[in-house]
Amino acid sequence: MLAFSLLVAALSLAANSQTPPEKEPAKANSRPADQQKKAEPFDGADAATMAKQCVTLDTEAGVIIAEMYPEHAPESVRSFLNIAELGYLNTTTFDRVVPGFVIQGGNFWTREGGVTFEIGSRGRRTLPDEPNKVLHTRGILSMARGEEANTATTNFFILVGDAPHLDGSFTAFGKVAKGMDVVDAINGAKVEGEKPEKPVRIKTATVSECRQ
Repeated sequence: MLAFSLLVAALSLAANSQTPPEKEPAKANSRPADQQKKAEPFDGADAATMAKQCVTLDTEAGVIIAEMYPEHAPESVRSFLNIAELGYLNTTTFDRVVPGFVIQGGNFWTREGGVTFEIGSRGRRTLPDEPNKVLHTRGILSMARGEEANTATTNFFILVGDAPHLDGSFTAFGKVAKGMDVVDAINGAKVEGEKPEKPVRIKTATVSECRQ
């Protein structure tokens, strides 16, 4: 009888040990999975579709129109088209200027009135590096990033001169098709270090089919 009792106890213990733990209650403020990353206008677009699109930056210094190179940097182009189409570049500034080298924009935290949680979260999303065969020459748009690889977010720069030392390391993704005189004007503004005294603001950024 004692042996039988011990066997029953052992089986009961084993059964209890295999019972799955109770599911923790969901947090009241948790965000649904489908809201954590909202679909954006050019998600899923192929290279041919994106190549037809140009981005117009209507700045305080004039208009810059850029063509895209999705065949060389598809994810960088997709991101740039998305943030332009969504209006996230509106009222941002070219907050870094290196005379004779680049003007840099795309910093959401320079927006007039600050940023919302949604825009701030988007501004922290990183992109994979896409080094390619496009040379970093005058007029090229390329993704800015830190010292570490795959740290590009939404910041981009436009070259006013050739920069072969960036070839094969940084992601060139487009080129100015019209408005290099505007880029030069922004690059020629007074700076302190690499900070312009009066940063030029992008009034609006729009996406539309390129004109031949």
